[in-house]
Amino acid sequence: MAGTVYEALAAGRNRILSDLIEFATIPSVSTDPAHRADIDRAAAWLADRLAAAGPFAVQILPTAGHPVVYAEWLGAAGAPTVLVYGHYDVQPPDPLEKWATEPFRPTVREGRLYGRGVSDDKGPVLIPIKVAEAFFATAGALPVNVKCLFEGEEEIGSPSLEPFVREHASRLAGDLVLSADGAMWRISEPSITVACRGLAGMELSVYGPAKDLHSGRHGGGVANPLHALASLIDSLHAADGRVAVAGFYDAVQELSAEERSTIAALPFDEAAYLAQVDSAATFGEPGYSTLERQWTRPTLEINGLWGGYQGAGSKTIVPAEAHAKLSCRLVPAQDPQDILDKVAAHLRGHLAPGVRLKIAPGGHAALPYEIPAAHPGLAVARAALCRVYGQEPVLVRMGGTVPICDAFHRILGMETVFFSFSTADEDFHAPNEFFRINRLWEGLEAWARYWELLGQRA
Repeated sequence: MAGTVYEALAAGRNRILSDLIEFATIPSVSTDPAHRADIDRAAAWLADRLAAAGPFAVQILPTAGHPVVYAEWLGAAGAPTVLVYGHYDVQPPDPLEKWATEPFRPTVREGRLYGRGVSDDKGPVLIPIKVAEAFFATAGALPVNVKCLFEGEEEIGSPSLEPFVREHASRLAGDLVLSADGAMWRISEPSITVACRGLAGMELSVYGPAKDLHSGRHGGGVANPLHALASLIDSLHAADGRVAVAGFYDAVQELSAEERSTIAALPFDEAAYLAQVDSAATFGEPGYSTLERQWTRPTLEINGLWGGYQGAGSKTIVPAEAHAKLSCRLVPAQDPQDILDKVAAHLRGHLAPGVRLKIAPGGHAALPYEIPAAHPGLAVARAALCRVYGQEPVLVRMGGTVPICDAFHRILGMETVFFSFSTADEDFHAPNEFFRINRLWEGLEAWARYWELLGQRA
């Protein structure tokens, strides 16, 4: 690295890593009310670091749920304005017994920092703060105007953020969103994510007798809710993996030949992928490659299935009820509520006699998002990554969901450039989440170069 801002970032590496370790010790689990005080503590920690970075105007702003940390510096007259987005909440650490070290006691091992939230999203969120600090310390100013919006509800679907964005639309206005959330495709080459899928979920319960019944006395006489639920689940897909819900694919737009060719040209080793996930074979909707299914096709997955006796030994019963959680990943033009309505209609139409079905919302819904290919923010991202890695980044898509991107587009008229330095294999929602420490250093340089290059476009 060259230049005073890059020298400052290099000299501060130990302190930056220490700050990330401190940040990741806060168990800011957004889905668990028991951690509400930890959410507030994480928000306060971020606000303190932003205030210490330089002359930001910093606020912790309330929402209907967890607070937003907002900061702005608008001293770059005539330069573009960037809205930096990220989140400080994390997934639950369960199952705890699967962790090699405690999830909220971050540990460095073999060039990696292990701990819940280090990769999703606390390491990436810390990067722009430290880059701003280095610019203020060395140049006294930033190359662009910067607004920061860090939320505490991304891991539960950002339910309060869209109303917040609507309420504060004029304050948040800018030229583009630069997202610290998202992740690169893999570690072997730099990449830019240009699209993410949407999300819709539900929980279903099947009820039979009013209480658990003796299977010897009542088996064969009344419907078994677990049998009925298993039949419902089986009905959702054809044997070849295609979703069997009527109308599920109606709004799906087929990829162009050029788009399919671009995906096919990416360096993807299916055997290596299977080894990584420890699976015997790929499976899914026929007629599409693995990457096409993961990035550009909708899916319906069973996320949880339970009912009856699950303790040690056996308990011979006809259970009173059975439950499942479902989620759908959606692609452009699919509407979450429309898909949920169609899945619900399918379930009701395939319910066995003798049981009752109850359907409830399951988690959050989000629309898919895709940035226009000609957006200037992508060109800047490419140039910045070329400077850091010495090679052209590949353009990829994300199978997952960043819920707020569509709202930024609809409400603010702003497109989102994903610029995270997490990598997709870093076990974000699983035990032993980690962040490669070299990616922290690379991210610091890349964000500095992005701001510099964007400022030169003024």
